[in-house]
Amino acid sequence: ISFASPACCLTRHLHLRCRVDFSARALRGTAAFTARAEREALRCLVLDTKDVQVFKVTVNGQDAQFAFGEKHSFKGTPLEITFPNELRRGQEAIVEISFESSPQSSALQWFTPEQTSGKKHPFLFSQCQAIHCRAIFPCQDTPAVKLTYYAEISVPKELVALMSANRDGEAPDPDDSSQKIYRFSQNVPVPCYLFALVVGALESRKIGPRTLVWAEKELVDKSAYEFSEAEAMLKTAEDLAGPYVWGQYDLLVLPPSFPYGGMENPCLTFVTPTLLAGDQSLSNVIAHEISHSWTGNLVTNKTWEHFWLNEGHTVYLERRIGGCLFGEQFRHFQALGGWRELQNTINTLGDKNPVTSLVINLDEVDPDVAYSSVPYEKGFALLFYLEQLLGGPDVFIGFLKAYVQQFAYKSIVTEDWKKFLYSYFKDKVDVLDKVDWSSWFHAPGMPPVKPTYDMTLSNACVALSQRWIKAKESDLGSFSSADLKEMSSHQIIEFLALLLLEEPLPLSHVQRMQEVYDFNAVNNSEIRFRWLRLCIRSKWEEAIPLALKMATDQGRMKFTRPLFRDLYSFDKSRDLAVKTFLEHRASMHPVTSMLVGKDLKQDQ
Repeated sequence: ISFASPACCLTRHLHLRCRVDFSARALRGTAAFTARAEREALRCLVLDTKDVQVFKVTVNGQDAQFAFGEKHSFKGTPLEITFPNELRRGQEAIVEISFESSPQSSALQWFTPEQTSGKKHPFLFSQCQAIHCRAIFPCQDTPAVKLTYYAEISVPKELVALMSANRDGEAPDPDDSSQKIYRFSQNVPVPCYLFALVVGALESRKIGPRTLVWAEKELVDKSAYEFSEAEAMLKTAEDLAGPYVWGQYDLLVLPPSFPYGGMENPCLTFVTPTLLAGDQSLSNVIAHEISHSWTGNLVTNKTWEHFWLNEGHTVYLERRIGGCLFGEQFRHFQALGGWRELQNTINTLGDKNPVTSLVINLDEVDPDVAYSSVPYEKGFALLFYLEQLLGGPDVFIGFLKAYVQQFAYKSIVTEDWKKFLYSYFKDKVDVLDKVDWSSWFHAPGMPPVKPTYDMTLSNACVALSQRWIKAKESDLGSFSSADLKEMSSHQIIEFLALLLLEEPLPLSHVQRMQEVYDFNAVNNSEIRFRWLRLCIRSKWEEAIPLALKMATDQGRMKFTRPLFRDLYSFDKSRDLAVKTFLEHRASMHPVTSMLVGKDLKQDQ
């Protein structure tokens, strides 16, 4: 998916100097790479770009020739740089590129002041995973390459800039008194997809010895409360996986259009405001992003085909943290919820769909299009199954810690992982040989084996969902608000998720459910999302405006895409869904707008 050839030449450090221009919606500046020749007589370097202008390239201060190759639909355009003099193997050179990003960059979302909470200042954030860093500046945009970086970012002086790095001070811009320069240093080598920048009217609150929460003023106190468990989670993660090597662990709450639940940008996790439930109940996303500090950010998938190495291990660690903080029954409850989420995804994608394999083939496939819960939940299921096969949680965490230690600062593929598993459990090779590796890795659909789950916390969800599924019209009077009295918000989410795995309920049932449970009044995003899907699938017309509102008030793809898809499948709301999408398209995140466009058959 990258045009770069790291086997010929490796970028090892980046010094980025750039200016954020809100009026032109562009980042403009220089990217200076320290590049090392990996073979003799090296004459050129190929970098990834996508909709980026390049004005000039120098190598060790000398002008160098450059040319763009042929444009590819989603990979962008290779930039071929010819060195003035050839490099010997092991020799380093500074390759400096003057560039400007496009207002249409797929990595960036620009907001006018009216689109922010504060309404006074513009806002910008980046999202580079998987292959969008090339849409900011030319780079070797592959997770096989890791580099350190130093950045100097000039922004309007009333705004704050933050990056996936440790803060290294700020100063007035000597070239422009209305701007201010923020400096950043990332001394742990990272893949390009972990490059991140945000600029806005941000405030912070300290919530732990190494943690600030950043958000617009309107949300900062609510966010500080919601995520106050971060330090406890960090300490637990260190006990499980080893020392935290990144220094700071800050959290940033983004505008509602942020397309993911969270993004594990080093030193600064990005999160969606849909986590702000008011009761800390959606903090498993924080545990997930914290866990990436080991699995993903330290040990990294070498190509996106092996994305499960990042996500499966991270979900495993996230749930281990949950188990330490809330008990082993809770971990099993979350694990079973994940299995059902996997069933749901495979129902949607189809069990013969090649993207439902754990290790996928991405030849000519856009990773944004292939993205789903499969690498997360099938990956987790494999690790949970292996935990049970190899002697339980205490035994298996020993493997995970050793795995992180073995491959820290490297990028690996599934075969490296499997070889290490076999060497770590060399006394249990007979057990490992019974695993159907070929099906687990390469077969589409549900995994070949289902792990064992403790049902204690799930039983209430199953029982209540079964009552609704089996209820006749005459039984609807037997339901009351007392049904939910003993249930946690996690259990209510699971109750609704179970109903979504079945055939749609009769309309009378969802109407009665609203009467007794008043789900329309619930603001927990995970509950509301599943409730509105249930209503639309049961063809309740009154839910159409509510579902459209949720699909457009926020842009987390986990919520927005299925809501739009369900609205599109319901004849009474199809035209309105398309019309609403077209009205909102211009202000949506570029990746969300592209994918919803495909879902609604509106892609140009």
